[in-house]
Amino acid sequence: MAEKSTIARPYAQAVFEQAAATKQFAKWSDALALASAVVQDSGMQSVVGNPRVSNAQLVDLFLGVCGDHFDDAAKNLIKLLVENGRVTVLPEITTLYEEYRAEAEKTVQAQVVSAFPVTSAQQTSIKKALKKRLGCEVELVCTTDNSLVGGAIIRAGDMVIDGSVVGQLEKLTHALTH
Repeated sequence: MAEKSTIARPYAQAVFEQAAATKQFAKWSDALALASAVVQDSGMQSVVGNPRVSNAQLVDLFLGVCGDHFDDAAKNLIKLLVENGRVTVLPEITTLYEEYRAEAEKTVQAQVVSAFPVTSAQQTSIKKALKKRLGCEVELVCTTDNSLVGGAIIRAGDMVIDGSVVGQLEKLTHALTH
């Protein structure tokens, strides 16, 4: 995994610089998300790993699937990645690009996993508290997990706040046994 991130970093940085220069962050996010989804498709993975498929055929196939959604710069990125044998690192490029974008836009994505669906009022309250604590805009991604019994777990970058019933019980168990 670390190797793929190392390989992906210069590509992600170049895409980010292109997006910043043209002020097209959202367009590049969409293009990279689509490209990542295509390369992660099981059918495409079998083609990418097939030595009987030439680079030109792979580029044609890739752009045939999503070329209508790409501008010339995105098409050139795909061609470059295929020619350099790096098309499989597209998911890592996407992840790194989104990190660069969030840093530039001073936003952070926080994941909220709760035992029950989070209401819009709760989301507003969580966003407000995280914005105050982190000093930047917060985008929430909320999911539910019944195994938490109650409460929620919030992850934003390196920070984890475990307010779940299961988490509290685990802390109590650890305190009593050690």
